[in-house]
Amino acid sequence: MVDVSKYRDMLNARLKELNVRLREIEEELDSHQSKDWEELAVEREEDEVLEGLGTSGQDEIIKINAALARIEEGEFGFCATCGTEISSERLDVLPHTPFCRDCAAKHA
Repeated sequence: MVDVSKYRDMLNARLKELNVRLREIEEELDSHQSKDWEELAVEREEDEVLEGLGTSGQDEIIKINAALARIEEGEFGFCATCGTEISSERLDVLPHTPFCRDCAAKHA
């Protein structure tokens, strides 16, 4: 049986990290106000990278919230596709995954 409290703590810690990172990205995006055209061009390129990081962070937050909901529903640690228990080794690496290794390969 999966140690749900361990993974709940991991997921909540990661959620806090992501929220801090997203706030920092937002502040950085809001701070770009250069009047110089060359600097503005560089800032816009940097903004694209930051926006990409923000989008991936938001996607991870959605997955973490879904995993936390599965914990509350008593479904955490079981594959959403086949119902088998997800290995603790896989959950240690990717605690928000809803799929066992075999089903994840099919969804890729």
